[in-house]
Amino acid sequence: MAPPFAPPAVTAPAQARPPSFSADEFRAALGMFATGVTIITARSADGALVGLTASSFNTVSLTPPLVLWSLARSAASMPALSTGSHYAINILAASQKHLAERFARKNVDRWADVAFTEGVGGAPVLAGAAASFECFNRSRYDEGDHVIFVGEVERCSHQPGATPLLFHGGRFYTELPI
Repeated sequence: MAPPFAPPAVTAPAQARPPSFSADEFRAALGMFATGVTIITARSADGALVGLTASSFNTVSLTPPLVLWSLARSAASMPALSTGSHYAINILAASQKHLAERFARKNVDRWADVAFTEGVGGAPVLAGAAASFECFNRSRYDEGDHVIFVGEVERCSHQPGATPLLFHGGRFYTELPI
């Protein structure tokens, strides 16, 4: 009888090799992953409204209900989001493209005429969102030039049949491709 097959031992490198691509090539490749679009909302310690457009959203766990998103360390909203107890993740509907564009800009009044309700911990929940997740700011992980936020979902809602806003290749899409 032949002895069972044993794969050869592989020694893992101590660290990753340097990238073989430019930052622009990396960004272009990442852009090929179609995502939904969110607006992360919160209140700062002084009660000011905070909000930003983000496409880096994902599920972590069903039990307990955990989600994640990430934010550049250099973002102006980092102090409020990293120290606050709650935030909301609002998944945008196709009809909210204008909000995605506004909340992605700097030096504009992002909150002018934006309808919302007060969520858990004061985090604004945007009216008309396809879905929303009201989260306790459970943990943060420093990685590269971003911070990964893990939120424990305390309340969620959705609009059945809502068409989501999509982002792909640097563009927003309001209709699902065939």
